[in-house]
Amino acid sequence: MTQNLKYVIKYKLDGQRRWDFAVLSDASHEQALDALRKIHGGDVSKISDIQVSKAL
Repeated sequence: MTQNLKYVIKYKLDGQRRWDFAVLSDASHEQALDALRKIHGGDVSKISDIQVSKAL
């Protein structure tokens, strides 16, 4: 059974520093990108510098 945990995703959108929370099964770059795709729509070409860590 996979345990989902709350993570914070730090990233840049159009050069501006941002962060969002997401519930993911692990801290992989692919899952974070998929979560950001759901938040910001399908176009993630403007997103860069993605960092994922566990939320406190």
